[in-house]
This record gives sequence, structure tokens and C-alpha cells, in this order.
Amino acid sequence: MSAQPDKKPLFDARPATPARLADSVSDAIAAALFDGRIGPGEPLPPEGEIAREFGVSKPIAREALRQLTAAGLVFTQQGKVARAKALNGESLERIYGYAVRSSLPRLREANEMRRVIETGIARLAAQRRDRPGMAAMQRALQEMQSGLGHPSAFTEADILFHVGLAMATGNSMIRVQMEGMRSVQREVSELFSRRANRTKTDWQATIERHRALYEAIEAGDGALAEQCIANHYGAADIASLEVAGKREPAKGRK
Repeated sequence: MSAQPDKKPLFDARPATPARLADSVSDAIAAALFDGRIGPGEPLPPEGEIAREFGVSKPIAREALRQLTAAGLVFTQQGKVARAKALNGESLERIYGYAVRSSLPRLREANEMRRVIETGIARLAAQRRDRPGMAAMQRALQEMQSGLGHPSAFTEADILFHVGLAMATGNSMIRVQMEGMRSVQREVSELFSRRANRTKTDWQATIERHRALYEAIEAGDGALAEQCIANHYGAADIASLEVAGKREPAKGRK
């Protein structure tokens, strides 16, 4: 009987200091997830196998998996092996969601963050114009038009557009960041949609600002795309924060 070829290690297991054993194990597993050695939905080795490969105890392997679960990189079920999750912005979205709902100053900071980040994203998207992102933005424009006058549907279409903008860069980390900011965008968009004096013309103007951004990116004009982002934030989001400011208790304003 011929000898079996040596099995290639799944993880880049490296020696670790005792104080950081779980961190080292989780880092190595995370690297395998990001590198695609373990795809979304695929099972990770059982705890015992992970422990053997890294030369650590089962409790250390269990703690490493717990860290990865908390980070949103794997999901676990009682009595079953952990499985890899697709890389997404769920964890960031929860953190930003807590922040923007806590106070008006945090909402202002988060919105300022969006403006700064999306300016660079728009320029890069105009350079790369990755097809899935362009298609997502097109679909979002259609859904915004059909959702005209319906705040919830309009908000979701608005969020899809901005995620599509990130996808158009072809950069998965930028997409994750934009997904993480969905809670910020949802809060701002819903505030804007609640304005008592909002007219159909206001709704349509929002769509046209998004359409202008899409067309600038489609044309590969990064400078114009940046200007479109500035125009967008200078209109809809400022109005939204004004609504929030009127609702904020006087002692909570800064």
C-alpha cells in the first residue's frame, strides 16, 4: 500500500506566547478565512483538531473560535462545528448603530465620517467601475424611483446605492466599511424622509443627485464624482441633521 501524501496544513500555525495563545490561533484562522482557504459556509475543523494543529488546549481553541464569532467571521451552533461567514459589515453596523442612536453629536460625527470616506470611494469607483457595483447602483436608482413617497422603501434603495458605490471600487474592504455604515445612512435617510414639509420635488431631487453621481462614475470622471458627493451631503443630509437637532433635548445639544 502506497504512502499517503502529507496533508498541507490549513492554517499558518506559529509559536505563540502563553498570554496570547487564543489571539494567535484566532489570527491564523482569520488569515485562512480572508485568504479564501476556507470559503463562506464551509466548516472549520473541530476544536480538537484545531487544538492539535496549534499545540494548544481545547479551551484555548474554543476561546479563539469565540473571538472569531464575536467578530462576525464565523458562526457556531451547539454541538456542531463552526462555519465560515461571508465577509460583511454586520459588526461595524451594530457599533455605528448604537453610536448614532445615542446622541446628536455622535450622529453628526458619523455623518462627517461618511462624507470623508465616500469622497475617496467615489473617485476610486470612477477609476475602476466594477460591474457588480455599477449594476447595483442602477438597480437602486430604479428602486428609488418606484419607492418615491414611501420612506422605508426609499431608504433601503438609498442604502443599496451607496453599497453599490463601494462595490464599484472592486475593493472588498471598502465594501465592508460601507456595509458597516448602513445604520448611519438609515438613521439619516429616515430623518430626512420624516420632514413634514418634504415634497415630491424634494424626493425627486434626491434621486437626481444619486443619478448624477452614477453618471459621473460611469463616465470615469473622478473629480465630478467627488463634487457630486459634496452636493449630496450639502443638501439631503444637512436637512436631516437639522430635523434631528430640533428633536434633541436642549441639554443634549452641543
